[in-house]
Amino acid sequence: MTEPIHTERLLLRTYEPADAERMLTYYADPDVCRYLLYEAWTFDDAVAAVEKRMKRTHLASGAIACVVELDGRVIGNVGAWLIDDSPSLVELGWTFSPAESGRGYASEAVTALIDHVFSEPQIHRVSAQMDARNDASARLARRVGMQQEAHFRRNWWCKGEWTDTFVFALLREDF
Repeated sequence: MTEPIHTERLLLRTYEPADAERMLTYYADPDVCRYLLYEAWTFDDAVAAVEKRMKRTHLASGAIACVVELDGRVIGNVGAWLIDDSPSLVELGWTFSPAESGRGYASEAVTALIDHVFSEPQIHRVSAQMDARNDASARLARRVGMQQEAHFRRNWWCKGEWTDTFVFALLREDF
């Protein structure tokens, strides 16, 4: 991504080292990480994650990762990556600060990411997988136009238990 993505209220940009501390405002919260694949972050976890995500700058090279800013504050993050060894299939992911929920920021950011992904002519489909207990994430997927395609029962071992997975997707022609 050579230029940040601007929406009506938000800025989506690639990562920088200072984002580690900014992201801890929500990733250090066990409730935020409840349905994610990892536990609440420490500062060292945040630094490692940001270092990794700083390399994800172009979908053409496999993945793009962005922080979401509102008035200069990091309120969430979104990402997209190629899947199944295909240049046409993309999976999306997102995490947002609960302090900012209910204002439409997540929908605005994810819609902007989807628009950016579909600006690549080879992209045919975007999908998102999530813990089926994550109602907020499932509602977000629906709000941005994704359709639920699957509900896999107890298919993922995570944090000491078998969990269900929802799969949502959106085809280019549906967007």
